[in-house]
Amino acid sequence: MFKSASFFRIASDFSLPPLEALEEALQAAQFMPCGATQAESSGWVPPRGNKSTVLAEAVGASVILRLCVERRPLPASAVKDAVDAMVEKYKQETGRERASAKVKKEFKEEAIQTLLPRAFTKRSSTTLWIDPVSKFLVVDSGSLSGADKVVSQLIEALGAIPGSRPGLMARPVQTQMAAGTAMAHWLQSREAPLNFSVDRDCELKTPDDQKSAVRYSRHTLEIDEVGQHIAAGKVPTQLAMTWNERVSFTLTDMAQVKKIKLLDVVLDGIQENGKDDDGFDTDAAIVTGELSALIPDLLEALGGESPSDSATPPPEKA
Repeated sequence: MFKSASFFRIASDFSLPPLEALEEALQAAQFMPCGATQAESSGWVPPRGNKSTVLAEAVGASVILRLCVERRPLPASAVKDAVDAMVEKYKQETGRERASAKVKKEFKEEAIQTLLPRAFTKRSSTTLWIDPVSKFLVVDSGSLSGADKVVSQLIEALGAIPGSRPGLMARPVQTQMAAGTAMAHWLQSREAPLNFSVDRDCELKTPDDQKSAVRYSRHTLEIDEVGQHIAAGKVPTQLAMTWNERVSFTLTDMAQVKKIKLLDVVLDGIQENGKDDDGFDTDAAIVTGELSALIPDLLEALGGESPSDSATPPPEKA
């Protein structure tokens, strides 16, 4: 259900509206496919899949949502060729040697509107998990900018609910220690943080314009060479890790989590207990349960949340 995760801290004074009100707001902003001349369309779809019509799925105290985006990508070369042809025709008809920037802009807009109906559409969907108890919002995205767009869509939908104040609903979690600095320390000291182990994949880059990179794949990282690269100025940008021998993932220098994978000890438990009819409730409960324990440990490994987030203190661990 979650392959990546970007973490947001929900404001302490924000209360999730009743599920019925949230459902109504999402239904008003549900996904509609792109029109013939529409470059992009986005909206909410059932997290459970096409057989369902429910847009806000409750999983215990949490809520699972899914945003769908459809785009009609146009190759830049196709637009350029169309504009060039229109410019040539314009010059022949007017006798002018060149077209002004304003004319070219108009031609470009016309070319896009002409080409869009012939462009194939591409769809993608992103899952959100709102945990009102621990005050976390988790987006299935390894890109903070991509996650921000999804959260903005949620805030817009919530804004339609009377009495809701979603403007400052959530902000990206900031940690005391930069993820790149923490990963460098773990690699150089060859000591992983509590409850974590360092695996066999890593990427290190120089922070300059050259972006020189060294990548290790399925390779032991407990070697002098890794420390030497860090001492020479390279910064870890990705590091494969495992939490409590239950979940493996890749941590990025932006503190995003990618390539999330539940390990056998978790999957065996699912097989023993069985799944519900479509598997959604079981999968959602298992994944959110694992992540709700992993996230606090990861933030602690990164020195805890920064003072800027102190207005919304993290909940105490049980």
